[in-house]
Amino acid sequence: MRLSVDRDLPVPLGVQLRGVIEYGITCGELAPGARLPSVRELAEELGVAPMTVSQVYRELRDCGLIEARSGLGTFVAENSSPAAAPDPRLADLRRRLDGVIDEARALGLGPGELAAMVTARLSRRSGTHSPKGQVVLVGLFPEATRDYAHAMAERLGGLVAVVPTTIDALRRKGEVRKLCESADLVVTLANRRRDVAALLPATLVAAISFIPSEETRRALAGIDPLARLGVISRFPGFLSIMKRGVQRFAPHVRTIRAAVVDTPGLDELLLNSDVVVIATGAESVIERLGPGTRLIAYRHIPDPGDVDRLAAPLLARSEPLANSSTAGGRRESEPDELEPGRRLSQARRPGRPAAR
Repeated sequence: MRLSVDRDLPVPLGVQLRGVIEYGITCGELAPGARLPSVRELAEELGVAPMTVSQVYRELRDCGLIEARSGLGTFVAENSSPAAAPDPRLADLRRRLDGVIDEARALGLGPGELAAMVTARLSRRSGTHSPKGQVVLVGLFPEATRDYAHAMAERLGGLVAVVPTTIDALRRKGEVRKLCESADLVVTLANRRRDVAALLPATLVAAISFIPSEETRRALAGIDPLARLGVISRFPGFLSIMKRGVQRFAPHVRTIRAAVVDTPGLDELLLNSDVVVIATGAESVIERLGPGTRLIAYRHIPDPGDVDRLAAPLLARSEPLANSSTAGGRRESEPDELEPGRRLSQARRPGRPAAR
C-alpha cells in the first residue's frame, strides 16, 4: 500500500496520514508485520515535516497498531492481524474451567480473581448459551454493525450465530458485557481491537478486515463519467482513504470533491454535486442534498477470507452437532473426519461465490 496525503482535502496532513495507516490496517491493505518507511523517508516522500510523521507514528504505537523493532524499523503490529485464528489452547482452557467452577462451588469458594474468566462458562451452564458457536461482532454504528453481522452469518450458512453490538453498548456493561464474555469469539475492527480487549480482559478478541461491498463497487462503477462527485465522511482520518477507494472503483470520473460533515462550505459542495458518496456515520448530510442528487452509501462487508479463517475452529465444533445422526448408538460421521476447509465450503449456500 502506498502511503499518501491529499493536499486538496480540508483535513490536516497529519490527520490524513494517521487515517491512511489506521484504516489501511483495518481494511487489510497493510498486513501484519509489514514494514513502514522511516520517519525521514516518509517525511521526504510526502513533503511533510518529520515531526508530523513522528507524532503520527507515536499515536499509532500508543494504540497498538504499529510497533518499533530495535535496529529494524517500524512495522504493523502482529497483534492487529485480522486473520489470526483463535488459539486452541484457550478453547481447551475454557472447557477445563467448567470443572473448576463446580469444584469451587463444592468447596464454598467464590469466583474471586477468576470471576471475569469463568463468567462465560457459568452462562453456558445456566442453559442460556446457544449450542452452536457464537460470535459477537463489536462495531461503531448499530445499523452498519447489524449489516456486518448479517453478512458474516450468511457467509457461514447459519452454523455460527453472529450477534451485533457496539463499543458504546459494551462500555455500559450490563447484558452486553455478559453476552461478549459468554461468546466463543469476539471480533471487531483492527483499529478498535485494543479498546474492546481492554473492556473484555478475559475474552478472546480478534480483529477482522473489511472490504467495500459488492453493491458499493457496482454503484461507483456505474457513475456517469461527467458527473460531479462529492465524497463525505464523518471522520477526518477516513476521508483520504475513502476518496482513494472511490477513485479506485470509479477511475473514469474526473471531478471529485471531498469533505467531512463539519467542513465549512459543505452545503455548496453538496448542491453542486450530481452524485454524493457518504461513509457510515455521515447520514446527517442526506437532508441537505440538492434536488435530483444521487446518493451512494460507501459500505463495507467483513472480508470473506477473514471470516473463514476466524470461524473455522467454531465450525469444526458445531457442524458435527448439527449434521450428525445416530443409528444404533453410532454417528454417521465423527467430529474429526472433516477438515475445517471442507466444513467452510459446506457452510456456504449453494451458488454463493467464494469471495465478494
